[in-house]
Amino acid sequence: MNLRTFNALGKRGVLGINCRNSEYIMRSNPRSAFPLVDNKVLTKRLADKFDIPVPPVYHLIEHHGDIHKLEAKIAGKPDFVVKPARGAGGKGIILVADRQADNFVTPGGTILSKADLDFHISDILSGIYSLSGLDDTAIIEALLHPAPVFAQVTYAGVPDIRVVVYRGVPMMSMVRLPTRASDGKANLHRGAIAAGIEITSGKTLTAVYHSAVITHHPDTGNPVGNIQVPYWERMLLIAASAFDMTGLGYIGVDMVIDSERGPVLLELNARPGLAIQIANLDGLRRRLDLIEAAPAAIFATAETRVSWAMQTFGASRQ
Repeated sequence: MNLRTFNALGKRGVLGINCRNSEYIMRSNPRSAFPLVDNKVLTKRLADKFDIPVPPVYHLIEHHGDIHKLEAKIAGKPDFVVKPARGAGGKGIILVADRQADNFVTPGGTILSKADLDFHISDILSGIYSLSGLDDTAIIEALLHPAPVFAQVTYAGVPDIRVVVYRGVPMMSMVRLPTRASDGKANLHRGAIAAGIEITSGKTLTAVYHSAVITHHPDTGNPVGNIQVPYWERMLLIAASAFDMTGLGYIGVDMVIDSERGPVLLELNARPGLAIQIANLDGLRRRLDLIEAAPAAIFATAETRVSWAMQTFGASRQ
């Protein structure tokens, strides 16, 4: 990156990774609280205490010798998710949308045998996908069935919504939309779309696909902008409550809108990525500065923080 580009990004309030780490994550996130979000099992237990809905857990596999018990635990369940408790970036997650005899079918149509699934779970237990590289736990949980709001701009899979929160204030959001390239996963690194969401209205804004700004989904051909996200204020309240739950001042909150349950918390991230700025065509730095300068009274409760955010981060993208 040349100096001219660097200065241009700075003027637009773009937050870089070094600044994010040194000025916000290190300063706002106590290391003692990281296990609460790095381990999805602990996150689920914490969310239950705060009455925040999470996907039901069918089974936890902690030892290689227990992999054979999986079949009994998922008997009668045609769909489910396998994920590492300490994974990050969507790595190690397998979505099973259907079963064909002894095989498992992903949302993208990939066929996995029982041996394939067992081998994958064995990798999870060995820590292949773990943040620390240490032994891990495999979580077998319910596959959420997304509300139809994003059906026209999703290729299979389950779209999810991320809200980045600072000092308990929701300041920027995006929805990650699966594509054929991402194999039905809401993973930007694998080719999912990121569409910004305006904090004030809960409507989608610009979208990015493989770093290019787009207006229509590459697989469905439908426009991705101006979609009204339902339950928007409730989702912002869940995001704001993540600060009260964990004590982490800078955090990413990932949710799915389930067709039956409404907003459901998927996971928390103490090191949320910066691609959300591209999806919104706006920088985080200016919003962080506004939160720093906000009146002390707005930080009293999750409700007051959400109210202030919805009044402040509107169409002007301040």
